[in-house]
Amino acid sequence: MKRNTLRILAGAVIAAVGLNAHTAFAADYPEKPVRLIVPTAAGGSLDTIARLLGQRLEATLGKPFVVENRAGANGNTAFEFVAKAKPDGYTLLVASDALAINPSLYQNVNYDPVKSYAPVALVTTAAQVLVVNPALGVKDLKGFTAVAKQKGKGLSIGSPGSGSAGHLSAVLYQAETKTEWTHVAFKGGGPAVTNVVGGHIDGLFVTLAPAVPQIKAGKLVALAVTTPKRAVALPDVPAVGESLPGFDVTNWQGVFAPAGTPAAVVNKLNATIQKIVAEPEIQAKLVDLGFETAAGAPAELGKQVQENFAKWAKIIPQANITVD
Repeated sequence: MKRNTLRILAGAVIAAVGLNAHTAFAADYPEKPVRLIVPTAAGGSLDTIARLLGQRLEATLGKPFVVENRAGANGNTAFEFVAKAKPDGYTLLVASDALAINPSLYQNVNYDPVKSYAPVALVTTAAQVLVVNPALGVKDLKGFTAVAKQKGKGLSIGSPGSGSAGHLSAVLYQAETKTEWTHVAFKGGGPAVTNVVGGHIDGLFVTLAPAVPQIKAGKLVALAVTTPKRAVALPDVPAVGESLPGFDVTNWQGVFAPAGTPAAVVNKLNATIQKIVAEPEIQAKLVDLGFETAAGAPAELGKQVQENFAKWAKIIPQANITVD
């Protein structure tokens, strides 16, 4: 009995020492520069978010937060790099929903979107918008669906790339409305928008940033956004879900650490990021980029990843979408 008591006491002491060590580590964190790994090239919207965060994290926590772009394989290069990094809080990932989508697009990925990372903070969300050339002659989703059923493959709808959120939005819309058209994949939202404005294709599902200026100039007609609610940047444009209940393609952007990173460090980063994202200046900059702030507890980001992963793991194979 005494031996068992001693073992219990010894275990409690060891646990307490470990807890104190983690707490002390978090209190001193960071003690050296932190890398923010971005899975895209410099200059894109995700890179811009990472740099905004990095500047404010550095100012708040007193150590450099250095953005490191590791573009390649639609983000998989960066995702795999961070999954294998030391879980000490000094290598972080700024990622988008591609993290949860890619395992269903590529046959071989060396990470698990749910198990390989410790979610830190959801930072922003964003909508796709369905835009068409004014010459198509439609003003709303009802008219668009009617034209799609009439023209079929004669209707050309683009996306920023095969497997992109814009492409997946289109695939989901086709499934919900039993329509079909010719998909035209471009290398990025900018070229895709240019081709719709020029009349080379009829329409496009794309993020707000490259489309909003053309919508306001009257060169594109915005029919609907893909988030459950209307977008702040386009308050007069309905959500697809207003006519197709349950339709939701919400892009998200968040910060992750390698799995096993001490919870105290994750929580410290989360609290700091939430304060940063609540700053009016940061919110204004993000809205200008077509994003809406969405900071919350780590579990919120984890739930987003799990739900996205399950959703697209079902839809992508059904649509026979591959990029390998």
